[in-house]
Amino acid sequence: MKSFGEYSNVFFIGIGGIGMSALARFFHGSGFRVAGYDRTFGPLIQTLMAEGIEVLLDEAVAEIPETFTDPATTLVVYTPAVPSDHEQLKWFSEKGFMVLKRSRVLGMITRDMRSVCVAGTHGKTTISTLTAYLLYHSRCGTNAFLGGIAKDFGTNFLSNAQSDLVVLEADEFDRSFWQLTPHTALITSMEPDHLDIYGTSAGVREGFAGFAARIRENGVLLIKAGLPVPDELATGVRIFTYSMNEDADFRVFNIRYKEEKYSFDMETPDGVLENFTSGMPGLINVENAAAAIALSLISGAKPDELKENLPRFQGIARRFDVLINTPRLVFIDDYAHHPEEIRATLESVRDAFPGREVTGVFQPHLYSRTRDFADEFARVLDEELDHVILLPVYPAREGPLPGVESDMIARQLSGEKCQVVSKDELVSYLEKKGADVLITLGAGDIDRLVPLLRTWGEKKLLNSEGGA
Repeated sequence: MKSFGEYSNVFFIGIGGIGMSALARFFHGSGFRVAGYDRTFGPLIQTLMAEGIEVLLDEAVAEIPETFTDPATTLVVYTPAVPSDHEQLKWFSEKGFMVLKRSRVLGMITRDMRSVCVAGTHGKTTISTLTAYLLYHSRCGTNAFLGGIAKDFGTNFLSNAQSDLVVLEADEFDRSFWQLTPHTALITSMEPDHLDIYGTSAGVREGFAGFAARIRENGVLLIKAGLPVPDELATGVRIFTYSMNEDADFRVFNIRYKEEKYSFDMETPDGVLENFTSGMPGLINVENAAAAIALSLISGAKPDELKENLPRFQGIARRFDVLINTPRLVFIDDYAHHPEEIRATLESVRDAFPGREVTGVFQPHLYSRTRDFADEFARVLDEELDHVILLPVYPAREGPLPGVESDMIARQLSGEKCQVVSKDELVSYLEKKGADVLITLGAGDIDRLVPLLRTWGEKKLLNSEGGA
């Protein structure tokens, strides 16, 4: 903590974000006084407040607690999702405070640790969280800053003073992952995304190449088979591949499905390992488990430790999260918000619930992403779903773009198959239309609707039993 030793307070602007809240928990647990601002109240904010962290919901400068108004004692951390004209951010910057992006602070904290950094346009939250879980329960132990709430821990931050390992989700937005110095890096995918930052598909690939170039000397790059391996790597970096479908250094094979669980064997550079069982639903998570197993083995965990603990992993909130599972109704919640991510998730739904009618509720995330991928969203939703319900675009950090709305997607689907509804109308719409397998998709505030939908589903089941 010598980098931050002159400070006693840390103020977070955007503290309710999943990455920001993990940092807030780190500083709070390290003895700093922590407070922050976020624009909306939700379960994560409620949890932070219960842990003793003060959270403001008003960006007025007058709301900043007096303790945090001295630049000599207060460090300010912000997320790039916060607009540059944010009142508190402007005030702190103008008054001479040390104001740092979240990614830079994360990089400073982990610079001297053995960092396992998981990057990719999809899959990174599941893989990083599972890797952290496996390492935490191995002889290695680990610290972790995660992009999701692990159900086993009830948090997105793990601390272990006895371990020099730290597992990080390496975020490609705003080239944040260029602030990290991985010992071991994983790249799951390089699909075009965040084109407002990178411009083109080639720009995205260059971004990931820049991340790989930051792997330390004699470190490790694990990359999904078929992806281009970056040219410029530090001296001595070892390269491994993983896959479920292609030849790879870490390759899954002999997949079996029994009693709603997947078992599989795995080929590794040190020989074949047999009889892994994944506790996570969905075929997509077999490949995610393969990546987490590979990272754990590379980091020093023993195969028997991994085989013992893999089936016990309870999963992550909002990652193929099966909330209701009955013959009359299935309800799944998932964070997927990129076309290929949605496709992989929905293919896993079809695999897990064959022959059943699938209704998807999708909330597009960002106007720019909706504009850039409207055709791709329409294609995957049309191919993979029986019924499509679209919510209005969630703007996040963006202002509206002329002509960009959920109707851009809906117009490419038939009116009988697709309907755009408001968040307030969603439950009543489902009460009229019903559902067999229902999945909610998106990275915005659709999660606020999940408890309402779960209640609707449970009432539906009770009523059907009462009428039987």
